[in-house]
Amino acid sequence: MSTYVYGIARGERTGLPEGLTGIGDPPLPVRILDENGLSAVVSDCPERLRPKRRDLLAHQQVLSEVGRRAAVLPMRFGSVSDSDDKVRAVLAEHRDRYHEQLERLTGRVEYNIKAVHREDVVLHLVLADNAELRTLAEANRAAGGGTYEQRLRFGEMIANGVREREARDAHLVEATLTPLAEDCRPGPESAGWFVNLSLLVPEASAEHLLTAIGRLQEAQPQLDLKVNGPLPPYSFVTA
Repeated sequence: MSTYVYGIARGERTGLPEGLTGIGDPPLPVRILDENGLSAVVSDCPERLRPKRRDLLAHQQVLSEVGRRAAVLPMRFGSVSDSDDKVRAVLAEHRDRYHEQLERLTGRVEYNIKAVHREDVVLHLVLADNAELRTLAEANRAAGGGTYEQRLRFGEMIANGVREREARDAHLVEATLTPLAEDCRPGPESAGWFVNLSLLVPEASAEHLLTAIGRLQEAQPQLDLKVNGPLPPYSFVTA
């Protein structure tokens, strides 16, 4: 049977809660493979591995449990090796690189911050910042809504104003939060948000970051900041 790998930690510091299980239906027992002072956190791999919600959550739960006890290099969901022996061989081959990364990430956690706009608030700000838009809105309202061309022009100007505000607020979020982190990584772009930023912070400084996020949210009511963390430092592990 192939071996499913959740993450890599230092051998002397790795411990598992009794009865910890991971992916699979039924959930498969999690175990440790030790080699050269490193530990791979693994389980057997189901014959048909699919990215189902239960297994995705189980993968993250295993990493969270291990991360409470030691720094861990998290593997992405679906990291599978041919056998336990092959996993041990990889640990031996890349021992120095794994130890270097573990040293860098010891005592650190990841927070992911996504930003979207509160639509009603940002539209008010866009109108407040643009006298031409306010004039056009009043003219359209006085004309019973305005012509199709007038409404189209107004909509295009609003869309441009929102995009400009997104760029300004993205810079504000990044300039406020990135100085509080040891490292940062941009996440994938999406139409669902205009900021997607992962920050690496010492666990002892996490409360400082969360306080800064709260203050930013309070000072900028147009922002809706979505915070996910603390997480294992997925975004800061090199391949």
